[in-house]
Amino acid sequence: ERLANPGFRRRVFDSMRARAFMLVCDEAHCISDWGHDFRPDYRRLRRLLAEVPPWTPVLATTATANARVTDDVAAQLGEDTLVLRTSLDRASLRLSVVDLPDDAHRLAWLSERFDELPGSGIVYCLTVEQAETTARWLRDEGHDAAAYTGSVEADDRLRLEEALRANELKALVATSALGMGFDKGDLAFCIHLGLPPSPVAYYQQIGRAGRSLDVAEVIALPRPTEDAAIWSWFESVSLPSEEVCRSALDQLDFEEPTSIALLEHTVNLGRNRLGTLMNILEVDGAVERVGGGWVRTRAEWAYDHQLVAGLRDLRRAESEQMREWAHLDGCRLRYLREALDDAEAVDCGRCDRCTDRTWQSTPESEVTARAQQLLRGGDVIVPPRKQWPSGLGEPKGRIPADRQPGAGRALARTGDGGWGPVVERLIEAADARSVPGGATPGAETPADPPTVGDDLLWAIAGILKRWDWPERPTWICPMPSRRRGGLIDAVADGLGSLGKLPVHRALVGRVDPADDGSPGDGAYQADQANSAHQVLNVWNRFAIDPGALPDPDTLAGPVLLVDDEIVSRWTVTVAAWRLTGAGSGSVLPLALRSR
Repeated sequence: ERLANPGFRRRVFDSMRARAFMLVCDEAHCISDWGHDFRPDYRRLRRLLAEVPPWTPVLATTATANARVTDDVAAQLGEDTLVLRTSLDRASLRLSVVDLPDDAHRLAWLSERFDELPGSGIVYCLTVEQAETTARWLRDEGHDAAAYTGSVEADDRLRLEEALRANELKALVATSALGMGFDKGDLAFCIHLGLPPSPVAYYQQIGRAGRSLDVAEVIALPRPTEDAAIWSWFESVSLPSEEVCRSALDQLDFEEPTSIALLEHTVNLGRNRLGTLMNILEVDGAVERVGGGWVRTRAEWAYDHQLVAGLRDLRRAESEQMREWAHLDGCRLRYLREALDDAEAVDCGRCDRCTDRTWQSTPESEVTARAQQLLRGGDVIVPPRKQWPSGLGEPKGRIPADRQPGAGRALARTGDGGWGPVVERLIEAADARSVPGGATPGAETPADPPTVGDDLLWAIAGILKRWDWPERPTWICPMPSRRRGGLIDAVADGLGSLGKLPVHRALVGRVDPADDGSPGDGAYQADQANSAHQVLNVWNRFAIDPGALPDPDTLAGPVLLVDDEIVSRWTVTVAAWRLTGAGSGSVLPLALRSR
C-alpha cells in the first residue's frame, strides 16, 4: 500500500528492486478480489513483479485463504507458482458459543467470567462505539481493559499493544483495527461480542490466540439482530455500483486533475470509500494519481458485472455460514477449517460441541442491572457542523456561531444495547404506519398514532436534566418528516407536557424540494454518502411557517429541535439555519438515536 505513494516508490522500491534477494508479500489473501480483506493496492503486485529481475524469488504467505483465493493469488503471481498448503488445525484453541438475550446480559457475563479467563487476551467488537462502551464497562467493574480502535491515535495504539504484550492489561477491547502485524504468542483468550461476517475473517482473528500455549479459550457471544444489520451495511458499502463508478470517471479530465473533495459533489460516496474506488480504478488503469488529484487515462474500462454479482453472492453466503456456525450441532473448528477448504479437517475434540463443556451463561441479575444502567445511562453527544462543504457555491465557508446548532443529544446509537432496541421498534412501527400520498408524503395514518411509552419520555427527560446548557429552552420545535412525523410529534408533545414547554411546528417540509430548480432532489438522507450530497439534499427541504412561530420573547430563547434520528448532522444544521434566520435563539438538537 505504501507503493501507491509515488514518492515512497521512487525513494525505496526503485532503489532496491535490482538488488533485492527476495520479494515477500505477507497477508497475500489481500491480493484477491475474493479474499475477506481485499485491498486494491495489493493488486499492484503483479505489475511490480514485471519490474524486478526475473530471477528474483517471490514468496506470498497467508494463514487465511480458501482454495478460490489461493488459486487467484497463484494466477496473479505467475504460471510457475508453487502452492504449499498446510493443515489449518490449531491444537490449542477451545471454541465455545454463549447465547444470551441482549447486550446487558452479554456485558454482565463478560464481567463475571473475566477473572476466570487465563492470562491476557482480546475482546473483539464490530464497531468503535461498542468497543469503547465495553472497555468502559470492564474498567468500571474493576478489570484492566482498554479500547483499541481506528479512532485511537497511532502512538497510543502502539502503547496499548506493548501493554498487552507485557501482560500489563488483561485485555484490549478491539475492532478489526487490531489485526495485521500484531503478534503475541501467549495470547490466552479471544472473545467476540458479535461475529465477523465470514468464517475466514473469524478464523483469522481467533488465530491470534494460543500460538505458543497448550490451551487458549475462544468464546463467541453472537448478537444476531445487530450482527445481521452490520453485515448488511458492510456488504452495501464494499461493492460500488456501475453508476457510481461511471459518475466518478465522467467527472475526470484527461489533463486537469480533480481532487477527491471536488469529486464528492457529484459522486455519492464518502471520502474514504471514494478514495478506495479511485485506487481500484487506478489499478485497473482507468485513472492516474497526479499532483493535485486524479486524471482519467485513455484506456478502455468496463464494469465487471459478473465479478460484482459473484462477490455479492459470496458475501451473503459467508454471512449465512456464520449464522449456521453459531447454532452448529457439530464440531466448530472443523466447520471453519472446511470453510477454508482444509482437506485434513476433522473433529477437534476440544470445542463445546465435541466435549459438552460449556460456560455458565446466566449472569447475576444485579450485574445485569448495572450493565443495563450503563447502556441506557450514557448520553450520546452529537457535535455540531461548523463548516459548509467546499465547492457548493452557496452556502459556503464557516457557519457563523450564532447560526450553528448547539452540540446535540441522542438517547441511543444505532445498534446499541441500551435504548437502541426500544427506539428501533418505535421507528419500525412508524415506518410500517406510513402511507403514500397526502400533503406530506409518508405521513402516518391519523387513526393509528404512535405510542411513546412514559419510560422512554422520562429517559429523554433525564438527558435534558443532565444537559449543561447555558440557558433552558423556551420552546420545542419538531422536525418535519415524510415518514415519521407522527412519532416525532408524539415525542415533542410528550416532552412539552413533562417540561411545561410550548410546542410550535414552525418548520414545515416542502413536498417537492427541487420544484424551484434549486439543488436537492428530496431523496432520503440516509442514502446520501458524503457532506456535499447531504447538504444539497436538504437545503431546500424546509421552510418556516410564520404563523406557527411563538411570540417574540419565546422565539428569541433557545429551541429544542426534536427529531427521530440524526444521520448526517446536516439536516439539523440546515434546520438550525432556517430557525435562526427566522429569529430563534440557539438551536439544541435532540433525537431518539444517532447513527
